[in-house]
Amino acid sequence: MQSEELIFVTGATGFLGARLVRELLTRYPDARLALLVRERPGQSAGLRADLLVPAHQRARVDVYSGDVSLPDCGLAPAARERLNAETTRVIHSAATVRFDHTLEEARAINVEGTRRVLDFAAAATQLRSVAYVGTAYVAGERTGLILEDELAVGQTWRNTYEQTKAEAEALVRSRFKSMPGVILRPSIIVGDSETGATTSFKMMYWPLKIYARGLWRTVPGYPDAVLDIVPVDYVAAAVARLAFDPAAMGSVVHLCAGPRGSATIDQIAHRAAGYFGAPQVRYVDHKLFFAAVRPLLFMTLWGRKRRVLRDGRAYRDYFTMKMQFDTTNAERLLAEAGIHPPHVLDYLDRLFNYCVASDWGRKPVPVQ
Repeated sequence: MQSEELIFVTGATGFLGARLVRELLTRYPDARLALLVRERPGQSAGLRADLLVPAHQRARVDVYSGDVSLPDCGLAPAARERLNAETTRVIHSAATVRFDHTLEEARAINVEGTRRVLDFAAAATQLRSVAYVGTAYVAGERTGLILEDELAVGQTWRNTYEQTKAEAEALVRSRFKSMPGVILRPSIIVGDSETGATTSFKMMYWPLKIYARGLWRTVPGYPDAVLDIVPVDYVAAAVARLAFDPAAMGSVVHLCAGPRGSATIDQIAHRAAGYFGAPQVRYVDHKLFFAAVRPLLFMTLWGRKRRVLRDGRAYRDYFTMKMQFDTTNAERLLAEAGIHPPHVLDYLDRLFNYCVASDWGRKPVPVQ
């Protein structure tokens, strides 16, 4: 690594970002970090950063109050001037991952926020690389094997998150003609592969919770639908490595389980049934369910099961996916460093263990 590294990181307080900060501090002991952190009511940017940076490494971390959705990322002029002069690496992982944003709301953060970070990077006089954290689901509603260098092939999207992340990636690609950079596409990020620890109980966790609690066992989808999940420790290690790898510059890299490491909905459901002592799931045609069955149930059910019907709409398309993500670039660039995703079924029970121990995020779990 070259000397005097200052890594500018967005999204540091998110699930992946918090793990990435720790990974960068460990992997590059001579580097300094500059974190762009949004303030919250009653919680300053510095206080939020204190919660994720180990005390003994706090001196290596500078915290800047800001927001990618604001002009100049919300940075004060003096702070921006200093960062433009000292920043050597930019890692942009800030995004809204909500599925229910309007297109305008999602674009303001995912596209325009990315534009502002790229403008910041372009003004950095010592810039060595930019790493953009996107998503494999820019593939939208495609099927089959998705190659890493593919983006716009006429696909449609399930939600505004996927669409705006695809638009943001197109913007990043256009800017990378004039600056060194790498596009990183994780799939669904879950807890640590060794401990199961997570701070985010969305995506896979929500349907798993209602199933484990006996609230629902019907899946409107296909038993052979593919669920590509990757543990947060793998993604953080890969991002930290590739952001500094000259060989990665100009590449798009799927940080995914891929065809060799992913599992089907039915494989995961069988494992969950055995672990939680729940009845086997039953599958129904998703088009029939949402066109006829769900409206009828919504009129007749009340309480928790009605809330399940309401909240479950955001996840419906993820039970029908028939695509796999090619990981050729990931394997080429990460194999030498020994960074690879474990097979989903190899650590699934650890995820379950943490869900139970934390009561699905409602109580703390002692650090081992």
